[in-house]
Amino acid sequence: MLMQTHEARLSALRTELEKRDLDGFVVPISDEHMSEYVGSYAQRLHWLTGFGGSAGSAVVLKDKAAMFTDGRYTVQVREQVDGKLFDYEDVPKTSPAKWIAGNAAKGARIGYDAWLHGVEWAEEAEKLFAKRGIELVAVDGNPIDAVWADRPEPSSAAAVPHEDRFAGRSSADKRAAIADWLKEEGYDATVITALDSVAWVLNMRGADIANTPVALSYVVAHADGTAELFIAGEKVTPELVQHFGNAVTVRERSDFEPALQGLKGKTVAVDPKHAVAGIFRALEQGGAKVVRDADPAVLPKAIKTPEEQQGHRDAQARDGAAVAKYLRWIEENAPSGEIDELTAAAKLREFRGLSADLKDTSFDTISAAAGHAALPHYKVDEDSNIPIPPSSIYLCDSGGQYLDGTTDITRTVWVGPGEPTAEMIDRNTRVLKGHIELALATFPDETTGGALDVLARMHLWQAGMDYGHGTGHGVGSYLSVHEGPQRISKPGGAFPGTETPLREGMILSNEPGYYKAGEYGIRIENLVLCVDAGIEGAEGKFLGFETLTLVPLDRRMVDKAMLTDREIAWWNDYHAQVREVLAPQLDGADLEWLERECRSL
Repeated sequence: MLMQTHEARLSALRTELEKRDLDGFVVPISDEHMSEYVGSYAQRLHWLTGFGGSAGSAVVLKDKAAMFTDGRYTVQVREQVDGKLFDYEDVPKTSPAKWIAGNAAKGARIGYDAWLHGVEWAEEAEKLFAKRGIELVAVDGNPIDAVWADRPEPSSAAAVPHEDRFAGRSSADKRAAIADWLKEEGYDATVITALDSVAWVLNMRGADIANTPVALSYVVAHADGTAELFIAGEKVTPELVQHFGNAVTVRERSDFEPALQGLKGKTVAVDPKHAVAGIFRALEQGGAKVVRDADPAVLPKAIKTPEEQQGHRDAQARDGAAVAKYLRWIEENAPSGEIDELTAAAKLREFRGLSADLKDTSFDTISAAAGHAALPHYKVDEDSNIPIPPSSIYLCDSGGQYLDGTTDITRTVWVGPGEPTAEMIDRNTRVLKGHIELALATFPDETTGGALDVLARMHLWQAGMDYGHGTGHGVGSYLSVHEGPQRISKPGGAFPGTETPLREGMILSNEPGYYKAGEYGIRIENLVLCVDAGIEGAEGKFLGFETLTLVPLDRRMVDKAMLTDREIAWWNDYHAQVREVLAPQLDGADLEWLERECRSL
């Protein structure tokens, strides 16, 4: 009989921990690759607690348990996780390790799965626990897996080649560049663990994780330009083997840990930001010399080839037409009050699906009405779903995965009848002004994203307002919608990458926002490409942004009197480009709507 309640699951886990002589266990949202989004087989935290967010963790002790989430999930965690079973703890005010140190008894043995936690987390926790007389224990097999009777199997979907015409560089060229780096640094090999890095290095894609076209696998790249791919055998096709050529050896995924232990005497580079503690342990146990260094795929992956840049433009054009059709549909149907958040999200997926090139959405659509729009990372489900109220703000953050590009767009629109309030228009116009400020920025090459963040916030700050999320994240090419290392956010904040220099060819989001708790939320998001600014007589190289996303903005939410001539010119130029690109793809009522929305402000 399957256990149906979270109370029963928690009890079963405690029984299993007792069998293993453990006094507690740490449960992250993670997989063996430290992915942002994980497959159903790795959703251990959701199974145990009911929490459906993408960032969080839990700690289970013998007599108490706690859930750890940051401010994005303050409301969601209380809706989904039973407060009688788990205390709610706020990050960064505390952390799982700090909480354990303060709640576990001296002599306690706290288990963790070394294949789900980063090595730096394990080392810091071990040091903190040692001061309290607490032992951190790497488990042999995850105890949740022992009591999760109907745990799904990892995906068996085939991995497929990603054509060079989309990638712009061959896998052989990428592996040669990594080999040059290894030789220059004096390393024998590097272990590549991040799924999007594996996909990029080998020009390979998969279908193992929802929204992200990657295959569960690892790569060990060697200084001679060869590589070993560790992947489940059922995922490998003759076409894939032919695509790799003789320099890539395909091995079973189960051979990965023994292979690491077999690198005795080799100097092996591993990125601690992307590799779990289990990888470091296996290498060290085998006698390898482990050096901590950055994943050599991360930066070149972020700098898009000309082919990838054009692919993004082409994908954005198709995606923009789908979103334009959707916004017209929302404008005509939502004022009835009969359209709910889930129905709206499904309709947008339907419009995107009219393109045969669509492979997937790039993340779960944030379809947020009224007060839900004030939750920047709101995820609608059957329990939270509400009708879109007439005379309200509706926010939709969504994206598509196409062979030639990954899209991510947020539009905030007024749902009639009537007009938005003066406050709503003021807040939206301030967000718009910040968006334009960043879109028009010019800056010296290798300026950090943290140095630009204030441009997007300045008009909100002037009115004593702000938003709690980053302004921009990197985006992949038919890969992860959240891609490092670059980021636009407040310097020194909680978001890594703000000190990464921006380079020509990088793609980022431009998404300032404003959120009034319980009432409404506003966000304007386009994707932008770092390009040469083309300043005549410039003393050195200067960059600017080319806006890639092409979809009308809601003019009903804009106070023209608050805009400068420069901002009005941007609005008019932008919408002229939207019309030029989208009009050939639309007809009838959709084309009429586009022409109306793209007229000069």
